Amino acid sequence: MRYFIKLAYNGTPFFGWQRQPEQITVQEIVERAFSLLLRDEVAITGCGRTDTGVHASEYFAHFDYKQTLTEEEREKLVFKLNAFLPKEIVIYHIYMMQDDAHARFDAISRSYRYHVELAKNPFTFHFAHRVYEKLSIEKMNEASEILLNTTDFTSFSKVHTQVNNFNCKVTHAQWILQNDQLQFEITADRFLRNMVRAIVGTTLDVGRGKMSLDQFREAIEKKNRSATGTSVPAHALFLENVRYPDDFKL
Repeated sequence: MRYFIKLAYNGTPFFGWQRQPEQITVQEIVERAFSLLLRDEVAITGCGRTDTGVHASEYFAHFDYKQTLTEEEREKLVFKLNAFLPKEIVIYHIYMMQDDAHARFDAISRSYRYHVELAKNPFTFHFAHRVYEKLSIEKMNEASEILLNTTDFTSFSKVHTQVNNFNCKVTHAQWILQNDQLQFEITADRFLRNMVRAIVGTTLDVGRGKMSLDQFREAIEKKNRSATGTSVPAHALFLENVRYPDDFKL
């Protein structure tokens, strides 16, 4: 039987989601907990990678298990998992799914949010990037609109990434101001390694007046990571939503 897991995690102490040799990752910790409590070796497939230090307020993964778990058994398993897992990881729900459902390949879109502080705040600095310069939010949103008509995101991808192509379909990209915090929202069918943080860093350069909109377009057209801005820190980035076909009923 195939099961989907809905979870969330504070990525601060982890080297991202994906299992890595000699590094502590979310996938490794979650797999270990499931394997122990189900008394079987459980391999878990996530909906995508997150970089070191990046958080997920909504994340989905799937695993296969030989037995059928009733709703009551799944609820008890969730309770036990949350008692066993570290405080940075929470399991919300376990769903029974059709055998061919795939957490990664069936995802229609993913949405991220990046938090930028414009004023000193002792209560939110753990999850926000502090910016001191005056920013033009209007220019930053004009740059964000350019992303909606962009196909190749090589200029925003980490180099030496093992992917077949650098094409992504961005359907939403916007900066919004809430009190003294700026938030960047972006939704796409897929994301490349470091892509969101590179986009945020580059649009911030536009907002600072260090890069014009024409230069922003030219940097994208160059298909070279060195043409765009510095990546912002990971601690302010959240994977916020993963959307699946309606019949998944998640």
